[in-house]
Amino acid sequence: MTTPARDHASSPPLTEPVEDYLKAIYTLERRFGAAATSDVASALAVAPASVTGMIRRLASQGYVDHVPYRGVQLTARGRRAALRTIRRHRILESYLTAVLGYPWDRVHDEAERLEHAASDELIERMATALGHPTADPHGAPIPTADGEVDETAYRTLAELPVGETARMLRVSDKNPSLLRYLADIALQPGAEVTMVARAPFDGPITLRIGDAEPVVGPNLAAQVLVESITSSPLPVADAPSATFPVSTPRSRARKPTSR
Repeated sequence: MTTPARDHASSPPLTEPVEDYLKAIYTLERRFGAAATSDVASALAVAPASVTGMIRRLASQGYVDHVPYRGVQLTARGRRAALRTIRRHRILESYLTAVLGYPWDRVHDEAERLEHAASDELIERMATALGHPTADPHGAPIPTADGEVDETAYRTLAELPVGETARMLRVSDKNPSLLRYLADIALQPGAEVTMVARAPFDGPITLRIGDAEPVVGPNLAAQVLVESITSSPLPVADAPSATFPVSTPRSRARKPTSR
């Protein structure tokens, strides 16, 4: 398999906007099977007309295919490029937390800026220094240098049956307030959480995490991916090899405030 580094070396460096587009299309394609122009525009906060022009450019360069009435899908070349950028982002987040002491709620924006400038050599040196982690501080799988990534689908905490215990696996890195709150109630990758009660009509959800029983909203629970404790062990549940600092819990039983 051609590695992202070799593919990069044989082609002109991608611009920052192109890398951002390919990342967004990859994420949307994983969720919906294809990326609609409107969804790409929303994800990148750009005008739909700008997306249309960029999609034509990416298609002409062999990075995407346009499926009429459905959306855009990455080609094999586009997928390699997207995963290369995602690898840089997640290695950078891991390094910032494990080595430089950044809390997990502050690394996303830093990694967004650095991912476009960091060389492949620097990223691989960081990965080696970290012991080649398989997941970032938020539990997201880190693509390998060969462009392989664990794309296993997991259920959300909101889907956990009452009485069942699961292991928290992953949460998005894009909402600092959410990440701070999850750290506050000790709901982080690797934590064991039990569904104690669920109020009807999309009411609040009561969890048990250690000795605390925090109450969260269904919207929050829907953003947290989990795996049943009785399932086979998961690589991402092991977390990266390094230890990632997070905010010190202040009140494990505090109810969430409105966001």
